[in-house]
Amino acid sequence: MEELEGYIEHIVFHNDENGYTVMKIISEGEEIYCVGTLHMAEEGIQIALKGRYITHNQYGEQFQIESYEIKEPEDSVAIERYLASGVIKGIGAALAARIVRRFKEDTFRIMEEEPERLSEVKGISQKMCRSISEQVQEKREFRQAMIFLQQYGIPMSLANKIYERYKNGIYGIIRENPYRLAEDINGIGFKIADEIAVKIGINTDSDFRIKSGLLYQLTQAGNDGHTYLPKDVLISRTKELLKLYQVDIEKHLMDLVVERKLVLKPGEEENNPHVFTTLNYHTELNMARMLTELNISFQDKDTLVEKRIQRIEKSLGEELEEKQRYAVKEAASNGLVVITGGPGTGKTTTINAILKYFEEEELEVELAAPTGRAAKRMSEATGGEAKTIHRLLGVSGAADDNSKSQFEKNEDNPIEADVIIIDEMSMVDIYLMHSLLRAIVVGTRLILVGDINQLPSVGPGSVLKDIILSECFNVVRLNKIFRQASKSNIVMNAHRINEGRLLELEKKHKDFFIMKRYDVETSLDIIRRLIVEILPPNLGVESYDIQVMTPMRKGPMGVEELNIYLQGILNPPHPSKQEKKQGNVIFRAGDKVMQIKNDYQMEWEIKNKYGICVDKGTGVFNGDTGIIIELNYAMETLKVQFDDKRVVEYSFKQLEGLEHAYAITIHKSQGSEYPAVIMPLLGGPRMLMTRNLLYTGVTRAKQCVTIVGREDVVQQMILNKNENKRNTDLKLRIQEMQEEIKEGWR
Repeated sequence: MEELEGYIEHIVFHNDENGYTVMKIISEGEEIYCVGTLHMAEEGIQIALKGRYITHNQYGEQFQIESYEIKEPEDSVAIERYLASGVIKGIGAALAARIVRRFKEDTFRIMEEEPERLSEVKGISQKMCRSISEQVQEKREFRQAMIFLQQYGIPMSLANKIYERYKNGIYGIIRENPYRLAEDINGIGFKIADEIAVKIGINTDSDFRIKSGLLYQLTQAGNDGHTYLPKDVLISRTKELLKLYQVDIEKHLMDLVVERKLVLKPGEEENNPHVFTTLNYHTELNMARMLTELNISFQDKDTLVEKRIQRIEKSLGEELEEKQRYAVKEAASNGLVVITGGPGTGKTTTINAILKYFEEEELEVELAAPTGRAAKRMSEATGGEAKTIHRLLGVSGAADDNSKSQFEKNEDNPIEADVIIIDEMSMVDIYLMHSLLRAIVVGTRLILVGDINQLPSVGPGSVLKDIILSECFNVVRLNKIFRQASKSNIVMNAHRINEGRLLELEKKHKDFFIMKRYDVETSLDIIRRLIVEILPPNLGVESYDIQVMTPMRKGPMGVEELNIYLQGILNPPHPSKQEKKQGNVIFRAGDKVMQIKNDYQMEWEIKNKYGICVDKGTGVFNGDTGIIIELNYAMETLKVQFDDKRVVEYSFKQLEGLEHAYAITIHKSQGSEYPAVIMPLLGGPRMLMTRNLLYTGVTRAKQCVTIVGREDVVQQMILNKNENKRNTDLKLRIQEMQEEIKEGWR
């Protein structure tokens, strides 16, 4: 191994996530290009390297870094070079020269211990003295912290988060209770904290570890849609996770209850209470209270309502069906109404009738849906402006998904509307619903529209289902399939699936058919032909408009493998196309992509055809889809234009929030509608291959559904009515709230 010492003159490339660096150093007057993992690279710093020389077939001789040590600048020349590099804000080359000329090798000591003396140098004010001193101290502390954290194998991206959260408190936290990281910092879970604890030597049966394990299991349950776990299930899972079977975990659970981090409430089984995180319990409790408060009566005369409905029917050019008329009357006379029904049952017509009813009353109506695609569909169907729920609430740019400051609209700054209509309610989780309810004042009508048989939300909870099953609110069930919809095999087959009736797949239909295939290779080939050759000319659509949807993420027919295959067909590499490799994924200009997590801080803008910005804001959300329109290597950025014309610029280190969307899971398709849907169904885990998953996939198609795979798999899915039951107590909380009201009346 060879040794090299010098100063960094220029950083050619640096990846903040993994620390990979390409840089030029000056060592004994010679320029040497070095490559390797270097987390704290700054131009101007002195560095000692160990490694070996290698020859790159394109870039020639380079020094491959094996290990390194940052050196403090010692002589006047090194100190001036470091300060002149721009590392300290406000100090350029000329000022650096004056400072070093005045204080020589004593410069850094002066900056840290006697910063007021810097004002002896022309051009430095007392305010600037303090700023320089703080920056020098912070950089020294930051370097020491990074070195400390890296000895525990913490990657730079997480080390930065840890330092920002705790500053110099990291040493005590890491040594005493590294499990706090899992509670406090997004991106650090129990397993990372546990690895650190092992390296530190914390006992496997420590109080900190057991409590963190309990909280981790509840977090994992939330990722599966649950708002609580039964106590025995939580304890059993925690024992399995920690590999501790003789320890009294229940004692630690009760300690967390005393610390108000967990809440226990009676369950269906005696002595087996439901265990909630405090956040989830109070979210459901507050939702129950706010829903109950909104559920007031409005006294509109029946004759007046009837006359108004007749005028609406004339303006719509069609007579409303009995349940639709009932829905309008319920909306007119109640503060909270739920309208549910499957495809073709007239939900859109009902929304339009309700909208016209309130417009005639000159009331302010807001339309919203959970996703951009769903909001766009709502706008097209009603002719009114529909927003995403996030946009209706006004994103504040808060980093924490569940933060109270996440939205601008709340109880202190409510939505200014008389009526709010929310479509695709099956997609809404407890956190988004809680934020929405906080921003609605009593007296505003809230109308919730959705299909109770769709898959539940990606986030925790079963909000629409719990509200309906509580039987405490006015619910209108639309169940008549209209004549025009009855001509659609998509609609009719969706209802057959929902009723558990097997499909007649031998019959040939122009909008619903199965391509029987029994192996991966022939299935992939027919998917390619459908997307490229068969469907576009027959349906009058582009290949990009056709959505492949699958139950699974893993496996040859899962999202990950299908996206690699479809990218190669629909957007293959080309010298004219820029691309960026991120882990095992290649993002290429022209790729179809999806945002996979909420980011309330990302900025977006919409430009007109002349390139002038006509709208801008913040927030990109789970499920938003778009096309990569530009990559910029120099700036290390990538631009995506989403379906609603918003353009968002991602830095390369933000690409973990994106994935390809040539193929998506059926769960991710909720709220969207596509001209054509292709579903590869060769088989899969029984827990995934369910009736409501197939039903959700089929109802996403507007013109055509093509199933590629085995007929018996499709029929087995229809017969598998098992849903992954979600542990939620919103229904119970609502019913308890109603009982309290009744008790108050007695």
